[in-house]
Amino acid sequence: MSEDQKKQLEQQLWNIANTLRGKMNADEFRDYILGFIFYKYLSEKMELFANDILAQDKISFSSIKSGNTKNDEILEAIKEASLEKLGYFLKPQELFSAVALRGNNSDDKATSDQTSTNFILGDLQKILTNIQLSTMGTESEEDFDNLFEDMDLNSTKLGKTPDARNDIIAKVLAHLDKIDFKLKNSELDVLGDAYEYLIGQFASGAGKKAGEFYTPQEVSKILAKLVTTGKHKLKSVYDPTCGSGSLLLRVAREVKDVGDFYGQEMNRTTYNLARMNMILHGIHYRKFDIKQEDTLERPQHGSQTFEAIVANPPFSAQWSANPLHLSDDRFSQYGKLAPGSKADFAFVQHMIYHLAENGIMAIVLPHGVLFRGGAELHIRKYLIEQKNYLDAVIGLPANIFYGTSIPTCILVFKKCKENPEDVLFIDASKGFEKVKTQNILREEHIDQIVETYRNRTVTEKYSYRAPLQEIADNDYNLNIPRYVDTFEEEEEIDIQAVMQEIRELEAKRAELDKEIEVYFKELGLVF
Repeated sequence: MSEDQKKQLEQQLWNIANTLRGKMNADEFRDYILGFIFYKYLSEKMELFANDILAQDKISFSSIKSGNTKNDEILEAIKEASLEKLGYFLKPQELFSAVALRGNNSDDKATSDQTSTNFILGDLQKILTNIQLSTMGTESEEDFDNLFEDMDLNSTKLGKTPDARNDIIAKVLAHLDKIDFKLKNSELDVLGDAYEYLIGQFASGAGKKAGEFYTPQEVSKILAKLVTTGKHKLKSVYDPTCGSGSLLLRVAREVKDVGDFYGQEMNRTTYNLARMNMILHGIHYRKFDIKQEDTLERPQHGSQTFEAIVANPPFSAQWSANPLHLSDDRFSQYGKLAPGSKADFAFVQHMIYHLAENGIMAIVLPHGVLFRGGAELHIRKYLIEQKNYLDAVIGLPANIFYGTSIPTCILVFKKCKENPEDVLFIDASKGFEKVKTQNILREEHIDQIVETYRNRTVTEKYSYRAPLQEIADNDYNLNIPRYVDTFEEEEEIDIQAVMQEIRELEAKRAELDKEIEVYFKELGLVF
């Protein structure tokens, strides 16, 4: 698929999403449109899978009608195979295309202003529930549990009356039904890319709240490239604040294969979105383990360690800082907890606990973690002086995250550093392009950061390898300007030359005054 075709698809989906825009805010209509896209994906995947099984019998899945013994036996066999392979099952009459057709009387009906005469809301709500029910008692049950719970088709936000709600949903389904997601071509991830595009659009439109579940793609790309340095395959990747799962999926693009994906997300709606995102990108239900809980208070992955860890946790979030955590293996060795008003280092400690000996972790944090005192200084000092885990500090431009303009940094940690004698500092704060109100990192900015990290290049006014002793001498203050001198000397001013230029200008002005005085006299005016 060409870049133009990809953009055309993205625009089509965004236009369909905007069908709901006037009725609710971005957060709400996001849940509906992404849910419908996911339902269409599951339907098409189901139909392709079933048609492959039925190919030798020259039967199409959508043509099978239940009600007679032979057909029921065929459907039962397909269901068994589908639950094993796909993790869920849909009946022929439950397929997206069948419901879209029932909701609209003719091909051109979806683009007209007429009201659909076929009422499908009851069927549709039941089908979404049945998808989950089909997984009960199977391996995939947890991965499909309540996936569609945020799609209340009886909400008055969709319309004041059932008929009004039915009409708008029928139109959305009809528009979506006309789009080919090209699932037959396994080499293309058209739908996955489009889904990511929509998530990004909703994040940029919804501000800070949306920014909590979405990391801008440029930042995701940097984090993914950092943690895959020197690796072609990963046994596992983990994100303790995984949001929509985009960051986990971005890591997978940087290597040939990822064994398993792990994540935890506190927000229930975003947790649902992350599981949908995984499945939509073709990640088998057995290969991902996404949990819904508070990562710091109730971690869900025991003492497992992971080869790559990435995170963009909520900046300076509050947490309990309960003294009982000092007996928790994640925090006990430090002797101090991150302050209750700023959980940044609590996330760092949690991630380091889960980092494998041969692993790399990269976390986005506010600049305050580099220099704040108290417990945070104590933790910084322990990580550098006692453990020597800190590998790099990378300063990013301000205003690159949705909903906040504060400058941020990336901290990279390794338990087995190839360069144990120093810490690499990169000041990438000036490498961006301003687009409207947002600062954007372009490919050249991303490449410069990643190549500088991988080669540990020292570049004047951009990067510096600070010996551990120098950091100790700075009392473990990691503020980047202490290590990367970006001061630009102003060009010396030649006072004599400036004075001469002023004298010449004064002389020219005097000559002009004389010329003007002549003109005034000719006009009989006083100059």
